[in-house]
Order: sequence, then structure tokens, then C-alpha cells
Amino acid sequence: MPKLRVLILDEGVVARQALADLIDQSPGLEVASTAPSAAVAVDKLQRAFPDVVLLGADVPEKDALEALAALRQARPALALLLVRRPSPTASAVLASALARGATDCFFLPEGAPTQADAFLRAREPLLDRIKLVASGQRFTPAPRASLPRAEVIVVAASTGGPAALSAVLSALPPTFSVPMLIVQHMPPPFPQFLAERLGKHSALLVREARAGERLRPGEAWLAPGGHHLALERRADGALLTTHLGPPENSCRPSADVLFRSAVEVYGAGVLAVVLTGMGQDGLKGCECVRQAGGQILVQDEASSVVWGMPGHVARAGLQDAILPPDRIGAELVRLVCRGRSHLILG
Repeated sequence: MPKLRVLILDEGVVARQALADLIDQSPGLEVASTAPSAAVAVDKLQRAFPDVVLLGADVPEKDALEALAALRQARPALALLLVRRPSPTASAVLASALARGATDCFFLPEGAPTQADAFLRAREPLLDRIKLVASGQRFTPAPRASLPRAEVIVVAASTGGPAALSAVLSALPPTFSVPMLIVQHMPPPFPQFLAERLGKHSALLVREARAGERLRPGEAWLAPGGHHLALERRADGALLTTHLGPPENSCRPSADVLFRSAVEVYGAGVLAVVLTGMGQDGLKGCECVRQAGGQILVQDEASSVVWGMPGHVARAGLQDAILPPDRIGAELVRLVCRGRSHLILG
């Protein structure tokens, strides 16, 4: 197999060399070229033929965003990986980068005394991420020419779900503009405690759902323990409902119940996410989402505690993408901010 070629864009000479050394030592990767600026990188695209451009952390945020836009315009299908240092504005940076055309964003670990140390600490996950985006494995094939606008996000999770939910929610910025409804299989009173815990690590307001609540942007609701969660269309908007209907898939709450009701209210505007969990709750609901023209993301097998729920959806071929939880969060930002980037970029 030919090696994947990486073009390194970074303003710092030391950083460019550190990244080049890291890549050259990795089987399956090679440095196509290096560039100190976006203009040089764009010029080298026609001669270096890279599979991916790596934008290093020494590129200032504003310059990085402009570089992403220029590179994306020059090569629309090129993989673009942005590397950033952790910061209080990381979520906003991620949202801006995805809106400007980044394929993915990698955050260096905290606490490293120098950037070289940060690269060494992040060596394996960074190289894996480069290979992933360079080889085009970020997405599973999605043959649809255009995707509908997401109006509501519905999420299914079970075994291992709390950690996966935390990873997804922590990737969303405060300006995230679509409401989210979550079914996590657990009895009362644990959903209330989980909502409080998730809310501490998320820019969104996370609460246990109550009947009669109105859906609002930037808010997430967890199904109450032992109750189904559903949506109901009213003249003045969509409302949450909860009920004690029969269990489905031996579950109450059941993701299938939520997903079906969301399709009845929002049709193709439903964006479904199926995370780690035992069984197949969410499969029939995803069939409804797909029939309505909505979108579906599922967690990958490697990061799942149990690849039951997402695995059933994947094997049925219903999904638009298979991703680990943190990248599901990034993909939600990309899909939601498409066509409404002013809400993200402020």
C-alpha cells in the first residue's frame, strides 16, 4: 500500500520539524511537503499531491480559519486536520473550524511544558487521527447529494452510555442551535443525577424531561426513569410528553418510541444518534428516520462498551456515519452549523 502523504502547514520552524519527524517515523505516512503559510500551502498542493493537510498549533486561530477556507476552495475533497492547544474556547474553535471546512480537529493534551512534549504525549492518537482523515475513513458512504436541515437531535444510549454522552455533549459549543432529546436506559432516580452530571461538563442546559416542556435551542432533556419520552406537535411548537406505555425492546424508556414521535413531528428534520448499548433499541426508530429522509450517526465498535444498539443500525446500513463519541459531537456541530454558521461563529 502506498504511504499517505501529509502536507504540514505551521508558522513555527521548530513545530514543522517536530511534526515532520513524528510523521516520518510512522509506518504508512510520509511528509509530502511543509509550508509556513496558507499561500505557500495552496501553491504546494499542485506539486506535492498530499492526502491530508495538517494545520499545526502555531498557526493563530484567525489565520488557521482563513487557511482552511483557502485550502478547501483550492481542493474541495482534500482532508484537512486542524491541531490546536486546549483552551477555554476550544468548543467555539472547533465549531468555527468545521464551519470553514476542516475535516476534523485534534486537541493536544494539557500540561505539556513545550509543544514538542505535547506532540510526544499525543503521538499515537495524533498519528491515528492523521491516518483516519487521510484515508477517508471519517465517514461511511452517504450517497445522498444533499442533507436535510436538522431541527431536533434524538439520542439512544444504554450500557456505557453516560461516558459516551459526556464525550458528545462536551464537544458542543454554547451556541449550538438545535434541541436534543436523550433516552439512556436507567431506572429512577438516576436520570436526574446523570442530567446534573452531564450539565457540569456541557455548554448546553441538561435536564431530566418533564411533560409539557417546550423545545428550545441549546437545551438537552433526558427521558425520566421508567417513563417513555415522546414529542407532540402543538400549534405554537413542539412539546415533550412522558407516559407509561408498554415497554418496547424490554425497555421503558425506549429509543424507538422517542424516534418515531420525533419523525411524526419533524419528518426529515430528525438527526438520530445511537450510542453504545446492549440489544437493538433504536433500530426500528432509525428505520423510521431513514424512511422520512432524516440523518443517522452511530458510535463505532472500537469505542463502544457493547456494540449492540449501534451495531444493529450499522449492519442494517441505515447510518450516514460511524464515529467515536467525541467526533459524533464534532459532526453534530458540522451538520447543525451548515447553512447557519452565523449562529456558531457569532
